[in-house]
Amino acid sequence: MCYHTIQTKLALQIEKRFNAKIKDKATFEKHEHINGFQFPETLVITNENPKVIEYYNWGLIPQWSNNDKIKAMTLNARIETVDKKRSFKDNINQRCLIIANGFYEWQWLDSKGKNKIKYKIEINNEELFAFAGLYSHWHDPNSGKLRNTYTMLTTIANPLMAEIHNIKKRMPIILHPHDEVRWLNLAPIEDFAFPYSVDLLATQITDDSGILTLF
Repeated sequence: MCYHTIQTKLALQIEKRFNAKIKDKATFEKHEHINGFQFPETLVITNENPKVIEYYNWGLIPQWSNNDKIKAMTLNARIETVDKKRSFKDNINQRCLIIANGFYEWQWLDSKGKNKIKYKIEINNEELFAFAGLYSHWHDPNSGKLRNTYTMLTTIANPLMAEIHNIKKRMPIILHPHDEVRWLNLAPIEDFAFPYSVDLLATQITDDSGILTLF
């Protein structure tokens, strides 16, 4: 799965790469480590506003939900079942691009994950890319406040990611640049399931903050 991402590029680099403008640029920040379990606001582009880069919270809250507790279970969505799961099936045509330039994953060295190796995953030259996502507009029934949220789609791991994510063998769906518009324009969702993948680079992060490249 994927719960830890990276976005360290400048606002102008992001706007140029995605040919869109960041809304509320005054609040823009770079992040070396974005932890999904903190349900952060991160940069996305939706198929409602493809020329605008907005902040949505990670952890999709379906429109029918009575509270936001479900967000802890909707950080990721399996592409193979996303159109059948109650949490996601109403949102399969609400597509978004989740902007990043890397993510982290841990290789388990034992069956319980007590000993793990951390890897930084990116594409060539730490380039910006987009994860495939779905989004929701949820109105809190208690406060009436609108919450914009999203989930990240995952698929079966490619050979590299299967070595790293060696227990569940999953990986996030990173879109080819030429497929980003197709994703937003509602191309068949199954087109983006494994064996669909991009070339990735993995770097082991050592305990002393040094870096040792293994792949």
